[in-house]
Amino acid sequence: MRLFWTFFWTFLLVQMATYVMGSMQGISYDFTTGAIISVVATILIVVVAALIPDEPAGHHH
Repeated sequence: MRLFWTFFWTFLLVQMATYVMGSMQGISYDFTTGAIISVVATILIVVVAALIPDEPAGHHH
C-alpha cells in the first residue's frame, strides 16, 4: 500500500510540474512525458528509502 501511495502522489505532482513547466516554456502539455518521469521518480524514491537505515543513530561520546 505504501508503494501505491508513493506512486499516486508522485504521479500527481510530476503531472502538475510537467504542465506548469510546459506552460512557462510555451509548449504543449504531454501526458506521456509526465507519466514516464513519475515512474522513474517513484523507483528512485523507493530505492533511496530502502537505502536509508531505520535504526536510530548511536550516542557519540
